[in-house]
Amino acid sequence: MLSHLYNDVSKELFGVGTTLLKVVIDKGIITFQAKHRRSQRSAALEGEVPSLKQEVDFHMSLLYKKKLKQKLEDQTDWGIEAVLRDYDSATQLAFTNIVLKEK
Repeated sequence: MLSHLYNDVSKELFGVGTTLLKVVIDKGIITFQAKHRRSQRSAALEGEVPSLKQEVDFHMSLLYKKKLKQKLEDQTDWGIEAVLRDYDSATQLAFTNIVLKEK
């Protein structure tokens, strides 16, 4: 279920899912390890205006976190304390941590 939610957000925002996705749950933290696909628009921006590409990546990551949190809250009864995400555009790797509230 969790990998489907993550991929759904990816498809919604970028039009494609991930090529590699691993989900680990440990002590109230859910970690998604994902390799995303590079979009044609992203590659074009990177070649022409690298600073704009970095800014777009930053804002898309914020939007990703917001949408993933929303989907998790809508489809589970978990309290979510924080959504933390790091994305490396050079490798297309992303690590997303969901910190659950303690009950």
